[in-house]
Amino acid sequence: MHGEMACVLLFTRLLPFSHRLTRPSIVLLSLFLSYLCYCALFPVYTIMHKSGDLTPSCQRILVDGARRRLQKSLTSCALLLDARLSSANAASLRRGDQRPFSTLNSARNDTHSPIISARFANKKLPNAIIVGVKKGGTRAVLEFIRVHPDVRAAGTETHFFDRNYDRGLEWYRRLMPRTLESQITMEKTPSYFVTKETPRRISAMSQNTKLIVVVRDPVTRAISDYTQTLSKTPDLPSFQELAFRNQCLGIIDTSWNAIRIGLYALHLENWLRYFPLAQIHFVSGEHLITDPAGELARVQDFLGLKRIVTDKHFYFNRTKGFPCLKKPERSASPRCLGKSKGRTHVQIDRDAIEQLRDFYRPHNVKFYEMVGHDFRWE
Repeated sequence: MHGEMACVLLFTRLLPFSHRLTRPSIVLLSLFLSYLCYCALFPVYTIMHKSGDLTPSCQRILVDGARRRLQKSLTSCALLLDARLSSANAASLRRGDQRPFSTLNSARNDTHSPIISARFANKKLPNAIIVGVKKGGTRAVLEFIRVHPDVRAAGTETHFFDRNYDRGLEWYRRLMPRTLESQITMEKTPSYFVTKETPRRISAMSQNTKLIVVVRDPVTRAISDYTQTLSKTPDLPSFQELAFRNQCLGIIDTSWNAIRIGLYALHLENWLRYFPLAQIHFVSGEHLITDPAGELARVQDFLGLKRIVTDKHFYFNRTKGFPCLKKPERSASPRCLGKSKGRTHVQIDRDAIEQLRDFYRPHNVKFYEMVGHDFRWE
């Protein structure tokens, strides 16, 4: 109790001067307060060491009581410090700083450091991540699974493990939604699946992270990818120009990202160096359209959740050619994905499509063998 009162009293005194605190000052202050809370319990340990007549059972009671008091005191200090850091972080962002003021746990140079209390303010690092693939149906899976009351997800793609890793795990954690202890925290960034460094970085964060990969016929996926890019870049070369080095000879340009993403077996080999196959769940992009409830049932099983999201939550939107969530309570309209989802694909020459299918066939067969499931993309 004395340690907690000391923390509160000191923070009360410092609040009027918080705008003068520098980053090193805040870090040193946090260490000092932790030490202060610990010292408040020191007499307990002194008594234990000097009293030779205490029975083992009494010693255990004193140790357990001291541990609980220490944990409670440190939690109180940590929460107060987190509040100060949040204010300093907001001020830093208002000044136009690119990096959050409170990036305490940096992941520079791909080295992993212990996470400094990743549960401040009820924000946790994700238990599960949708890691891919682009144009496979990742947004649909995220929107559908977050209907579950035990799932909370970051709304936007964080790109932490491929673009923002040097910002540190503390920065990443702050992007996550507030969750209860019983809830699962999720995020989705489809480019993770094809980024070489990502599996190792996620494993460094937690080897228990569950991974979800939404896969789709690689030929259809490539055309969808091109269609999306073309909508943003109208002067883009034709699909055939980008997909083939020599179409007459059937030589595919695997350096084009739209083609390379579909080499699922190649990318999966990299993930299996860091995660067992049982920790990766594959969602069929095709079945997600024709049987969303069935695919979501398997996702819920994989995450260890009760099957709450069922067929009663979906209806098929014939205009979009895609399933939508039925109108939730207190809402004026159903929840469908954005305009960019379900758009009409660019028409591609039939011969080019057959050449691509011939190219992908052995890669698909290898992928089926690796995951133990035939997605029937032929």
